[in-house]
Amino acid sequence: MKGPMMNDASQEQLITVELDMIQRMIPHRFPFLFIDRVKDIRVGDSAVGVKNVTINEPHFQGHFPDKPVMPGVMIVEAMAQTAAVLISQTLNLVDKDPLVYFLTMDKFRFRNMVVPGDQLELHVKIIRGRGKIWKLWGEGKVDGKIASEGEFSAMIDLPKGVI
Repeated sequence: MKGPMMNDASQEQLITVELDMIQRMIPHRFPFLFIDRVKDIRVGDSAVGVKNVTINEPHFQGHFPDKPVMPGVMIVEAMAQTAAVLISQTLNLVDKDPLVYFLTMDKFRFRNMVVPGDQLELHVKIIRGRGKIWKLWGEGKVDGKIASEGEFSAMIDLPKGVI
């Protein structure tokens, strides 16, 4: 599926944003910022978030102490944060304080565990996006294997006068 603003693949320039830029695009901060980088951004189409999973994260103290597993809800939140960066890049919202809220989560499946030491890649693709409401597909992968997948929608809320 070709996004509305996507160039021919031979001319396409993929964008990567590091942590400092992510923090200028979305409001999340430690301990609730779940992405370390977003790469392969295709404006108006797709992106890949990167989450380096470490044992130092607070949820591993209780989920589960003897066999730490990243909670599915946090994987989905990391997908949503990746989507928020993609939407922010698509709408040119750096330093404009956008808030992106979850609206729905559908057809989510959790297929493999994500554990400390894994690098979780969060592949998100815009299904539909206009104005405030966006629908996306996401897959969380570790070493190319799908850990989770599903469809979600979000609403973007901007300060008055931004767009």
